[in-house]
Amino acid sequence: MSDCCTATSLLPFHQALSMLLGSVTCIEKSETLAITDTLGRVLAHDIESTVNVPPHNNSAMDGYAFAYSSMQQAKSFTLVGKSFAGAPFMGKTKFRECIRIMTGAKIPECCDTVVMQENVRLDHDKVWLTKTVKLHDHVRYAGEDIAKGSIVLTKGKRLNAVDIGLLASLGINTIAVYCKLTAAIFSTGDELRQPGDVLKDGDIYESNRFALKAMLARQGLNIIDLGIIRDNKKAIRDAFMHADRQADIVISTGGVSVGEADYNKEVLAELGEINFWKVAMKPGKPFAFGKLPDSVFFGLPGNPVSALVTFHQLAVPGIMKMQGQQAKPRFSIKAKSIDHLKKSPGRMDFQRGILSVDAHGCAVVHSVKSQGSGILSSLRDANCYIVLAQEQGSVDAGDLVTVQPFDHIITQ
Repeated sequence: MSDCCTATSLLPFHQALSMLLGSVTCIEKSETLAITDTLGRVLAHDIESTVNVPPHNNSAMDGYAFAYSSMQQAKSFTLVGKSFAGAPFMGKTKFRECIRIMTGAKIPECCDTVVMQENVRLDHDKVWLTKTVKLHDHVRYAGEDIAKGSIVLTKGKRLNAVDIGLLASLGINTIAVYCKLTAAIFSTGDELRQPGDVLKDGDIYESNRFALKAMLARQGLNIIDLGIIRDNKKAIRDAFMHADRQADIVISTGGVSVGEADYNKEVLAELGEINFWKVAMKPGKPFAFGKLPDSVFFGLPGNPVSALVTFHQLAVPGIMKMQGQQAKPRFSIKAKSIDHLKKSPGRMDFQRGILSVDAHGCAVVHSVKSQGSGILSSLRDANCYIVLAQEQGSVDAGDLVTVQPFDHIITQ
């Protein structure tokens, strides 16, 4: 493999993402859990329904169940029984007979139409129709929601609250999901201090790990925090070796730039292989991806915005694939830019913006004015990325731009 670290050109973003996704595979270990413990977990196999949902024809309204053929010949009927949810009518109606039925109750085979209670007149056991009725009115059919034998959830689906309710509706109480992956994370830099420490001249508080751990938690990973590693080659080497032994994914922030004290690339090349380094994206050019003996690594830039954007745009899709999750293109829409956006050709730009709807119901986006890679508040103030193509130049106010709304991993 060529040494990507010495390349003078930058790898286009989409090529970097494609290489990354082509280099990682799902870790196939699975476990069986109660459905109540599977929120946010990824299905390890397809779920096929063994039942119809609903299991029988039932009423969509409180009212009266009839045989439509008799309704064409008569306007008054004799009430001969009742059907409630869980207590169905067990008899059979004859000509000019009907039953009282409640919402969700089973419709007997002798009936095929339900009339809402507001559209009848009742006098003791006599029922008169007061409005015209259509065949099959207010009938919900067996299997109308889910048919027996159909695939209701596919392997690789990350389970949400509705999915869990769906599983319960099928009578399923345990399912196989992929085991949680483990990510080890550390930051490098002699200038970094933990929140709560007293800052000396030249020090800064380290924030990347805290934000990244929250983003990893949103993906359902186990997290090992190795803290801050000083700018020392042996210390960094020890950290990578320790992380590789314990984790499926190793994430470092800082130390992948071109400074004299940036040892990460050197150590990574010695311990494993670097698939690529330097991506044509802004913010976040010095992003590294590769493999250690027992894990994959993502080397993130040290600037806070660069670290979070590269993680979100490049590392998150890779982690999703490793978790067995179905790959989906990131959702985007077109919106009118309210502002003039400065850009030079050469790198794909992920500017931070505020997406909203104007008085005419059209999508518009404002730029967050401070776009520097060290200004973390630009992500706080934004709710989307304004994605400008690599060879694109500046954008005039009023032009349409591509917008990616933030997802639950970075906000909410």
